[in-house]
Amino acid sequence: MASTSGSDKPSVSDVEKDRARLCDEFAVIAGTDSAVAQCYLAENDWETERALNSFFEADMERVFAEDFPENDGSPKAKRQKVQEKPPEDCIDLTRDSPASAQKPSEEDDSKLSLISWNVDGLDTDNLAERARGLCSYLVLYTPDVVFLQELIPPYVQYLKKRAVSYLIIEGGEEAYFTGMMLKKSRVKFLESEIVTYPTTQMMRNLLVAQATFKGQKLCLMTSHLESCKAHANERMKQLQVVMQRMKDAPDEVTVLFGGDTNLRDTEVAKVGLPSTVCDVWERLGKQEHCRYTWDTKANSNKTLPYVSRCRFDRIYFRPATKEGVPHLAPDHMALVGLEKLDCGRYTSDHWGIYCSFTAE
Repeated sequence: MASTSGSDKPSVSDVEKDRARLCDEFAVIAGTDSAVAQCYLAENDWETERALNSFFEADMERVFAEDFPENDGSPKAKRQKVQEKPPEDCIDLTRDSPASAQKPSEEDDSKLSLISWNVDGLDTDNLAERARGLCSYLVLYTPDVVFLQELIPPYVQYLKKRAVSYLIIEGGEEAYFTGMMLKKSRVKFLESEIVTYPTTQMMRNLLVAQATFKGQKLCLMTSHLESCKAHANERMKQLQVVMQRMKDAPDEVTVLFGGDTNLRDTEVAKVGLPSTVCDVWERLGKQEHCRYTWDTKANSNKTLPYVSRCRFDRIYFRPATKEGVPHLAPDHMALVGLEKLDCGRYTSDHWGIYCSFTAE
């Protein structure tokens, strides 16, 4: 009888070589040494993707360590989609400044304001200072509604501790996702939902919230549409979902969408906007000073070998049409985040959009 051969099984030396290769690859991707790589890979059964996810999650927690000194490494409870109560012992970095604490005029008080911003949470360099930068703009502009894209869990935890004058609604729990912030003293939150994009390859979805402002019903929506030129077809499918939701909203509701759409004008033309929906930048006269929200000529956060200037971030608006219901109209738009922080970088690689709407 022939003897059984163990040639089909990897030898000890082959396993060692394979693991050494995995350590080298991990070290290059994560920018660390082989000892750290070996530790994370061993803890994750030598599965590179799992190990890298574990490493980056720990790295992001380290970035925010100065703001979470009480973190003792204990298991985290499942995070709430909506933060109803502020954490204890917080310093609210978004409370009204002395200058803005004065009673606003009746006209200003009736205006609805919002900021939409891709905050680039995936870039962990100077992330704590950049998050503080976002809070400083919230103080400066005191928006009623904030749409955010490319959030990561530590960024959200920071905002929950430092922006307690806002209710925070999350569009996801893992990797990166969208979110909303509603000023508690001005906007009443009713409910929210997450609408999935069936064929997304980039974990994208549509976050929808129902709320009221000065007795007016609002439907608020934000999304981060599929990125990159090659994914135009998927991006247009997602835009169709957004437009259908805006079109189908009840006629007594004012609908606002804002986000990093990654859209090109030719793609919007192919999909088409419902007759009741407008692009706020276009409605306000296509002002050149707030055209480009992704501008590598002016924004140095990303080092690219080419100049790219695009209007990726957009605001779409559908007013209420029912008789007897207050009707809002856009009256102002500006870009925010144009000033460098002390670290020498901007709050994000995108400029944020500030908009205000007044009752007609």
